[in-house]
Amino acid sequence: MTSQPTEVNFPVTSLNETAIVQVSARLSVLEAVGFKQTCQDLIEANPHLKKIIVDFHQTIFMDSSGLGALVSNYKIAQEKGITIILRDVTPQVMAVLSLTGLDKLFPMESSGEAAFIAAENLIEASKNSSRKLEEQLPTTHPSIASWMKRWIDIVGSLVGLVITGILFIPIVVAIQIDDPGPILFSQTRCGWMGKRFKIWKFRSMCVDAEAKKALVKNQVQGAFFKNENDPRITKVGRFLRRTSLDELPQFWNVLKGDMSLVGTRPPTPDEVERYEVPEWQRLDVKPGMTGEWQVNGRSTVRSFEDVIRLDLQYQKNWSLLYDLKLIFKTVAILFNRRSGAV
Repeated sequence: MTSQPTEVNFPVTSLNETAIVQVSARLSVLEAVGFKQTCQDLIEANPHLKKIIVDFHQTIFMDSSGLGALVSNYKIAQEKGITIILRDVTPQVMAVLSLTGLDKLFPMESSGEAAFIAAENLIEASKNSSRKLEEQLPTTHPSIASWMKRWIDIVGSLVGLVITGILFIPIVVAIQIDDPGPILFSQTRCGWMGKRFKIWKFRSMCVDAEAKKALVKNQVQGAFFKNENDPRITKVGRFLRRTSLDELPQFWNVLKGDMSLVGTRPPTPDEVERYEVPEWQRLDVKPGMTGEWQVNGRSTVRSFEDVIRLDLQYQKNWSLLYDLKLIFKTVAILFNRRSGAV
């Protein structure tokens, strides 16, 4: 697991049943851990607290860990009947909140007329042009700003979709003969900065697999689910998973920009719900069809700590050459009987 960063202090002003927390200029993992701890201590020390105002007037950078701390504080406050209000939200923070839909969750206010006008203009701009809002989004990792990586994703996804089209009919026939029902399976996953999207796969499980999930034992530790001998997987599904053919429709996700050819494993929302603040770092890059986790014994990984370690290892070692290396390694092990699947 990642080491715990040193705590960062956040100025707090208290008045009756209201407390104001000043957020630093950056809200990355180091500051995010301190921000969460500050709010948690504040809630525990003030049983009569009714409102926490989070002042963002000087915050110009917030990454996934900052979002994680904000979400965690919201949950803790909600359990205690405390309202969290965001004050003087800067364009950079608003862009992140809008990307993840959190701008609709938190009430917002401004401390002065000028700030109010600025906030109004930002909201109006976001309605008229999403591009203006996207320009304020943070570069949480060098891969996010790499036009060459995006170009490789587009070319690779187009080639992948051609292959998918060629194999589509035989795969469809095999699925229908083995277990009649829908051909494709979609599931909500969390991408860059926690933005939710629909991931697509060829169906490899029985039709009512989601309803039967509670009956299957989870063989791994931590915030993800896996069972090597999952009884819900069909005979054709096992072949599709072993060869990774079930993941071919994800080339559409790559073309759309929700995913990359290479990245981290895309988690489900219920997995993210269980994250501690430092673990949100894995969302600083786009999820990928392949990556460190997939080429380093994905069927043998039994601990969420190992998943985090491999994801952060990818972020640390990333380069375009490293992406190509992982792609070639993926191709080399595709038909390995023991490679497994997510």
